[in-house]
Amino acid sequence: MKKHLEINHADERGTIRDIFVSSPKDHCCIITFTPNAVRANHFHKVSTQYTYVIDGEILMSSCLVDQDGEFAGNIEQVVLGPGDLVTHPPFHAHAFRAVSSASILAFADGVRGGVDYENDVYRLKNSLV
Repeated sequence: MKKHLEINHADERGTIRDIFVSSPKDHCCIITFTPNAVRANHFHKVSTQYTYVIDGEILMSSCLVDQDGEFAGNIEQVVLGPGDLVTHPPFHAHAFRAVSSASILAFADGVRGGVDYENDVYRLKNSLV
């Protein structure tokens, strides 16, 4: 689900845009892309991941998958830009291809940080991108 986040406050110093309010997360990281780079092509069985685009443009492909990672729905594609937030619930596979250089913040509810980063990552047998 793509949602564009509006600016909450703006003045001569710049802007403030709330990403989450009253919703703590277990993990957050910054991920960068070079043009045409592909990332993800995976899903999570337990964790919910949130992707917030800081800058650049990214083509996101997503699809519901079964326990084995087989596609269980239609592949959807959407271009994401600055200010867009996407929620990836469990069993929603996702992949990204950078249209340009880009940066995202990836947040997670569940085991996804530090040494546990790969503990709920299941690679797809068939790539989305």
